[in-house]
Amino acid sequence: MNKQVGALQPALELIPARSGVAARVKRGQSVRVVNTHGKQVVDTWAFSAADIDEHLSMEHSRAAILKLMPAVGDTLVSNRRNPMLTVVDDTTPGIHDMLIAACDEHRYRQLGAHGHHDSCTDNLKAALAALGIAVPLTPSPLNLFMNVPVRADGSLAFEAPVSEPGQHIALRAEMDLIIVFSACPQDMVPVNAMHPTDAHYQIA
Repeated sequence: MNKQVGALQPALELIPARSGVAARVKRGQSVRVVNTHGKQVVDTWAFSAADIDEHLSMEHSRAAILKLMPAVGDTLVSNRRNPMLTVVDDTTPGIHDMLIAACDEHRYRQLGAHGHHDSCTDNLKAALAALGIAVPLTPSPLNLFMNVPVRADGSLAFEAPVSEPGQHIALRAEMDLIIVFSACPQDMVPVNAMHPTDAHYQIA
């Protein structure tokens, strides 16, 4: 769906259910990620347009903001500790995840899947391949809208997102970058309320 939002607004671009997309973003541009139907996790990566070896890093970002999830005003950084994305707006309850690795074939096999199962790791590779880019490893993603509560005893849980249809988060690019989104296909734990759906994004 390339749906026009107002006469002067850039189009909303589709992140197909269970699939990934990549786009180039200039420094200073804002990327708005819309949880179109609610309850959908969007795994998010960013890579420097000048050097693909520099990427958005959750471990370095946690050290930079001293938080387990980002909020408006927080700047996430690269594996070289350079600013990459700043949260400039968030209409959700603010629940996102910076801890959990992207799903992959090994994860689904452990969960009991047989044969091929779509994964965020494969979606990252396919989205970058469409731009003629390959990366040797899968960085840990910023899992937008993902609900992984940390309990008092330090344990984690997978729960359905608390975001509602149409809620969004907006991120400002602090360098020229390539951003990648995966509408997470997880349907074996309640990450996406057991029902993966489309999401959308907008670059302005």
